[in-house]
Amino acid sequence: MTNLNPITPQLIDACRRKLNYLRVSITDRCNLRCIYCVPRDRIPKLAHDDILRYEEILRIVRTGVRLGITKVRVTGGEPLVRKGVFDFLSELTRMEGIEDVSLTTNGMTLATHMDQIVVAGINRINVSLDSLEREKFAAITGRDGFDRVWAGIEKAMEKGLSPIKINVVAMAGVNDNELIDMARLTIDRPLHVRFIEFMPMGTSGMDVGCQMLTPEIQAALSPLGHLEPVENGRIDGPARRFRLPGAAGEIGFISAISHHFCSTCNRLRLTANGQLRPCLMSDVQVDLKGPLRSGATDADIENLFFEAIAKKPSEHHLSRRGPAQVSQQMCAIGG
Repeated sequence: MTNLNPITPQLIDACRRKLNYLRVSITDRCNLRCIYCVPRDRIPKLAHDDILRYEEILRIVRTGVRLGITKVRVTGGEPLVRKGVFDFLSELTRMEGIEDVSLTTNGMTLATHMDQIVVAGINRINVSLDSLEREKFAAITGRDGFDRVWAGIEKAMEKGLSPIKINVVAMAGVNDNELIDMARLTIDRPLHVRFIEFMPMGTSGMDVGCQMLTPEIQAALSPLGHLEPVENGRIDGPARRFRLPGAAGEIGFISAISHHFCSTCNRLRLTANGQLRPCLMSDVQVDLKGPLRSGATDADIENLFFEAIAKKPSEHHLSRRGPAQVSQQMCAIGG
């Protein structure tokens, strides 16, 4: 069966979810070692030949666009450590059919590369930042880099990027005493601070006892007063959005464990080594790299997309304090 025809089928799975969002990991390399992402024991990095070439990624994305992909987020590892990333981003932002291209970064080189990011056509970024204290930042990430990350966020605001989302993994006994300070960043800055529940995956160095769920996070923020709901936009992700009265920015909650959003999930993930994953919380994946390098036609690649969505589960089964049910590391999948 070929899916190349004037009216190309859309990526709609058995649960009637329309999949129009592709997260693309371009590298497994990272210049940080965050406790919730990197395993306790070092895992070998992918060999150069095991990582998809940019032209291969672009071909996969073009195939996805023909099938209804309209939103792409570039992730890693840390995407800004890969050589040639800005030319690649320029290709993506110019690709016909894509409505939105965004970038997730740890911010370590954000200030240095901001002009190149803007020239490449990126105006939406997510920055991981789990502490506003230099020593604690170093303890979480393995590097004394807070000043560099904050300089990158300030540079992004100066350049007018919007939205600038700050991703905070809430951890009891680690950064729970800073959650109010994180939320206060939104009062006079146009930042979207998003509190994320830790997801037990692989063998990270973080104890699941540190996990905080959204109701606990919201309780910690209660001294700030009432949070006004903000309606999600058409291309928004799963975060539930709120705003403090009169605030310039927003507060969001991503509740993958306590209030999972599986029924509305519209995502596929392409790993750096060419695996198409229909669900972040499942080890099920479909190999694209092998067929690509063995002469697969565009129709073959399309059919692999359909094979992946046929395997997309109705929901994940991660639970609080439960053991990790996904063997691959977050740093290898791309989040």
